[in-house]
Amino acid sequence: MSIATVNPATGETVRTFEELGPEELDRRLELARLAHLSYRFTGFAERRRLLHRAADLLEEDLDEISRTVTLEMGKPVSQARAEAAKCVRSMRWYADRAEGLLADEYPDEADVKDSGASRAYVRYRPLGPVLAVMPWNFPLWQVIRFAAPALMAGNTGLLKHASNVPQTALYLESLFQRAGYPEGCFQTLLIGSRAVEGVLRDPRVAAATLTGSEPAGRSVASIAGDEIKKTVLELGGSDPFLVLPSADVAEAARVAVTARVQNNGQSCIAAKRFIVHEAVYEEFTAAFVQRMRALRVGDPMDEDTQVGPLSSESGRADLESLVEDALARGADLLCGGHRPEGLGGGWFYEPTVLAGITPEMRIHQEETFGPVATLYRVPDLDSALAMANDSPFGLSSNVWTQDPEETERCVAELEAGAVYFNGMTASHAAFPFGGVKRSGYGRELSGHGIREFCNITTVWSA
Repeated sequence: MSIATVNPATGETVRTFEELGPEELDRRLELARLAHLSYRFTGFAERRRLLHRAADLLEEDLDEISRTVTLEMGKPVSQARAEAAKCVRSMRWYADRAEGLLADEYPDEADVKDSGASRAYVRYRPLGPVLAVMPWNFPLWQVIRFAAPALMAGNTGLLKHASNVPQTALYLESLFQRAGYPEGCFQTLLIGSRAVEGVLRDPRVAAATLTGSEPAGRSVASIAGDEIKKTVLELGGSDPFLVLPSADVAEAARVAVTARVQNNGQSCIAAKRFIVHEAVYEEFTAAFVQRMRALRVGDPMDEDTQVGPLSSESGRADLESLVEDALARGADLLCGGHRPEGLGGGWFYEPTVLAGITPEMRIHQEETFGPVATLYRVPDLDSALAMANDSPFGLSSNVWTQDPEETERCVAELEAGAVYFNGMTASHAAFPFGGVKRSGYGRELSGHGIREFCNITTVWSA
């Protein structure tokens, strides 16, 4: 696989990069090890200063880096700018809160006495260099939500970014260098996927985190398991979006469109399966389809564009294959379903809505990574919950209801890492993020996320 910037709006190769050779890769791994040996002893005040400086620099670079992101992976530039701004806020959140999140914990005095100790507490210590294998769809945010807590905890970071966003990856390395982090604290490794196993097996690497596809997660987890190294995995999602009779249907339809086509539909936590009670199905469907048809598809550098191209030609082909399979098996095409005309050689696809989905269709079980929505009509809450859970994934979920009993049942029964009511799933530094089933394990963000790559140490004194 080549490491290159290829503009998805045109298909043009803009710039190519050489993969790191064995000697340079080894040098960088040693730098990460040596940096950790000293950086782990920096106090929270110094770590806070460095991360705030990095946040300030990113804020200054907002427009420039947003255009780089759009050039490399195709999201509308307004969304790229919002992603970068979110990174700034989250870096500041961790800079200001990490010390409290990682403060020593003291058990109940009675338990200390019962253990025979005069004093006992728990301390969070850094593990060491952490390898981050990151995807292209949120090329800034996916990295920062790992890097900010990991660096505040005293770890060092090694970034293996997706091969189609090399300029964004190199920018992130330069960002932390310009902020004043010691050499080796955060490095970008321009390597292909074949080199990941060697890095992960290297004894200088303490742990790994991956956001990406299920096959990639399975590969990294098996290697790390063989090496007995900690991993956090955030994999695919096929999030349900339940609309029940007490919902504000017009608002649900409005939010549903954004929830489905954010990032050109290429988001693990984008709503993908719209499960609608028969009492409001017709009303919701009419409003949803009308709004999907009205979306502006076009040049992602245009501030008015709402849906840009998919990130790759193969990604569009995969999406087309799912739609064609569903239509061949009897699905109803309510809008879209084609490549739009007049947009040149880019990898565009129309916002699409399919209804009449049945279990034998591939789209019923496979993740749709693009602006394609599937609609399901259900007679009651039991059927809605069963349909929502009929998926190998369990990342997040959305429920639209004003009924307290329905709310409690959804919290208790939905198989997902999050349940969002009357709003769209979104990640925030304050809340744990991650999934169950084939959506992965472990958590990012919040106090849970910063502790994932810590040595949770019991200290006991007689």
